Amino acid sequence: MDDALFDAEPIEIPANNKFVTAPLAARMRPSSLDEVVGQPQVTRADSPLRGLLNPDDDNKLAATSLILWGPPGSGKTTLAHVVSVSTGRSFVELSATSSGVKEVREVIDLARRRFARGVGTVLFIDEIHRFSKSQQDSLLAGVEEGWVTLVAATTENPSVSINSALMSRSLVLPLNPLKDEDVIELLAKALTSEKGLKNKYTCDEKALEHIARSSGGDARRGLIALETAAGVADAEKRLEITLADAEVAVQRAALRYDKAGDEHYNVISAYIKSVRGSDVDAAIHYLARMVESGEDPKFIARRLVILASEDIGLADPNALVMAVSAMQAAQLVGWPEARIILAEATTYLALAPKSNSVYNAINEAIEDVRKGNAGAVPLHLRDGSLPASRETGAGKGYKYAHDFEEGVASQQYLPDNLKNKTYYKPGSRGAEQRFADLWERIRQVLRSSK
Repeated sequence: MDDALFDAEPIEIPANNKFVTAPLAARMRPSSLDEVVGQPQVTRADSPLRGLLNPDDDNKLAATSLILWGPPGSGKTTLAHVVSVSTGRSFVELSATSSGVKEVREVIDLARRRFARGVGTVLFIDEIHRFSKSQQDSLLAGVEEGWVTLVAATTENPSVSINSALMSRSLVLPLNPLKDEDVIELLAKALTSEKGLKNKYTCDEKALEHIARSSGGDARRGLIALETAAGVADAEKRLEITLADAEVAVQRAALRYDKAGDEHYNVISAYIKSVRGSDVDAAIHYLARMVESGEDPKFIARRLVILASEDIGLADPNALVMAVSAMQAAQLVGWPEARIILAEATTYLALAPKSNSVYNAINEAIEDVRKGNAGAVPLHLRDGSLPASRETGAGKGYKYAHDFEEGVASQQYLPDNLKNKTYYKPGSRGAEQRFADLWERIRQVLRSSK
């Protein structure tokens, strides 16, 4: 990697350059804390961040990493840029979703060389919670030596998702979703700012309120919707943005759902938990949000297949059949008709009796194997098809189940050290009650003495 990639001064683009194509959200990004809308706990005069940005105490920031914890659109990337601009440091951005240890070490090495020349570096890592422990560990040298000022953004609780070594060197700044009035203030600034829409448009107050409500506290989403609404007005050769324009701009944006970001995982999580919790209405709601956002129907269907086994299991064996059929049918027809198929499967699985007995059974068995509690396969169950194996006694004494009236023979199947182990503990809901009674009778035969 070339030092010039990071050492080059930012290029100033004249405000009247008609070829500027940066999105409105990027153009409106603040360059100082005084320009930041909302987040008073961060921007107030006595806030810890203002203290760190004090130009008279340059070493203070170098010794402190920042962890910005908040939902999408709350200003994490904006604050990282503010730190860079306010302190005159170079700004380097990595995304945890597309960068690995190699990329981190390359940036740290370049920052080290710049540090030796008296040039500081702000390293912004978006979605740091997606970094593994080893990836987070690769940041430690740069942070400890002061080669980089780390600004990390996360939507997850940093106490859980970020390792203790980084946490001990970091100031955690919680951020909140913007209030509707904050978003309206930001939209109003965008309408008049030379960096924004330059007073070209007027905007109906109800249109601003609709965009603010639809943004769900996400500044970026609100600015995108405003820019889209301006485009709708432009297409009709109007300079007034109406409520109808705003409705068109946001009608296909599911509230607080971002297919490429963290809300993607939040909505699918809420969807699965609603089906598991038997709330059909909530499950259908979250399904609708994914449908409107253009989510891949195969992704939704695969999650239903997993849920059918994990959360329903033998309480309703038809649940897995339903889920697999829905997955195949959704793949066959695609959107928009797949919404009906997925809604039918969602409703069925939400109303089905629930059991995680099979899920618990396999997990408990895997845990035993990982702990070394495997044990030798009983001699009578071993393969005795070859003369050499038969000479060891393999297969001797095996009882063929079909030779017995009930199809069950009294013999030991588990290894000796696990012979009294019970993994499958059936529940009492739905069809599993029948399996519970059956399993109890079978166990009595299997483990009866002869």
